[in-house]
Amino acid sequence: MICWLLYDIKKDRSRTKVAKKCKLAGLYRVQKSVFLGSLDENQKDTLELEVEELIDEETDSVYIFPMSKNELRQTSLLGQAFDKKLVTDEVKAMFF
Repeated sequence: MICWLLYDIKKDRSRTKVAKKCKLAGLYRVQKSVFLGSLDENQKDTLELEVEELIDEETDSVYIFPMSKNELRQTSLLGQAFDKKLVTDEVKAMFF
């Protein structure tokens, strides 16, 4: 499944660790606090548990949105949808 992971994490150290976990899980950074990629159910669950250990549930928020490839292709991209410095060919291939 395709997964979006978005976060708003207060502490720099926690935010950096979550970003590293996302990259290790095979997600691609599309904006500073937004990742996108393919995960199976077990990978998603593992990432969720790892991220949960790193954040402060009182101040931070993390969203993981699963979707199908068809739903992703129906997504509207407006304006500067992605940070062009961060987007990889793999992410572009998911949309086009």
